Amino acid sequence: MAALAPATETVTLGTAALMPFLRRPIQAAQALASIDLLSGGRLAVTVGAGFPGRFGRPLYTLSEVPWERRFARLDETVALWRALWDGAGSFHGEMLRFDGIPPTTRPYRAGGPPVWLAGATPAALARTGRMYDGWLPYPPDPADYASGLRDIHAAAADAGRTAEDITPALFVTVRIDDDVEGGLRALDDYARGTYGMPLRELEKIQAVVAGSAEQVLERLGRYAAAGARHIVVRLGAMDLRSQRDQLERAAHLISAVRKEARLPSRPADS
Repeated sequence: MAALAPATETVTLGTAALMPFLRRPIQAAQALASIDLLSGGRLAVTVGAGFPGRFGRPLYTLSEVPWERRFARLDETVALWRALWDGAGSFHGEMLRFDGIPPTTRPYRAGGPPVWLAGATPAALARTGRMYDGWLPYPPDPADYASGLRDIHAAAADAGRTAEDITPALFVTVRIDDDVEGGLRALDDYARGTYGMPLRELEKIQAVVAGSAEQVLERLGRYAAAGARHIVVRLGAMDLRSQRDQLERAAHLISAVRKEARLPSRPADS
């Protein structure tokens, strides 16, 4: 992201999702503040606590961090970051305690970049409503997105916040291909290469949209109707040439949508 910051002008730079337990919390806050500075305030930090399986408990063990109470540790780490971004010289939490913190890098924006949460369990929805700036899930069913967003808004209201305080985002893997069967085979290769599971299993736990441009647009429209307003597209392609091809197809699709909706044009890197 530090390399992309000066090479772009309008694109949002983000993580999907950063797992803070893998990094020392003060150094992570410094790095994120630096990227926010380099990008002129274009950073959005999505965080997660990991989940059981190859991306969860084993990484906690290797990081010498307890798996138990991982969500409380995540919330406290984010609270520490925000305190540092505001210039705090100490932090006294339940699990993280620091005194005598020297002056740290201050982010571009007062209060630091927005921090979004990745997760869709009832507890994650409640925590998003109470303390996070955005929500970045990947539910396979748009109906689950809609119900989750309702729960977030209810939790936000209970905490004295408004729906506008929380960006409703979506993380979705996309493959645009007129050869639908060929595209599905490519996505299966992607699922196996990235997660070690076939596409049919990945589709049960993550949002995956494939097909012609029209079919992809229709599927994404269902999530928009469910309330998603910031779409993070992961290109379902393994090699660089295929990724470039998918990027151009996605850009063409977005351009067509903007033209149809009579939205203002954006630079090529948006």
